[in-house]
Amino acid sequence: MIVVADTSPLNYLIQIECDSLLKSLYNRVIVPPAVLSELRHSAAPRAVSAWLLNVPDWIEVEMVMSKPDPSLMFLDPGEREAIQLAERAACKPFAD
Repeated sequence: MIVVADTSPLNYLIQIECDSLLKSLYNRVIVPPAVLSELRHSAAPRAVSAWLLNVPDWIEVEMVMSKPDPSLMFLDPGEREAIQLAERAACKPFAD
């Protein structure tokens, strides 16, 4: 099973040292670039900043290929891109 992760779940799982739970629950964990960018925010918790120094190899970063969806403009970039990746996965599964 594939999961497309947004910033908040990763942020909180990292802080409680349970980020590896995603790896154990899903075959693939995909994030858009905007999620990593949001995790790099200057106000990010120390645990998140440390995690970003060595992002686990089970985190796959996938570019969003489609144009921004105007109906999602009220969301932050990480949420928008995660939704677009999830929609893409639903229509055309990611290559293994």
